[in-house]
Amino acid sequence: MKKVVINLIISFLILFFSLVSVSSVDALQKVKGYTTKKGTYVAPYYKSTPNKSKFDNFSTKGNINPFNGKKGTVNPFKITPKKYK
Repeated sequence: MKKVVINLIISFLILFFSLVSVSSVDALQKVKGYTTKKGTYVAPYYKSTPNKSKFDNFSTKGNINPFNGKKGTVNPFKITPKKYK
């Protein structure tokens, strides 16, 4: 009985850590460096992968950007008006 419980715990831990590592890799997108129209160079950087969620972005309150250590400041519950042409 002990072996079954230990094997279940080990299996759960392996599954948990494999899911955590996969989700963190998929959440990043590298942006290449570029020059703006005004001639300003923007260095390469990472951003969170675009999706419909407002809660998993580096700039959202409660999150911390792992590359620069800055805390998020954007309120995910604030409704932003749509831009119309």
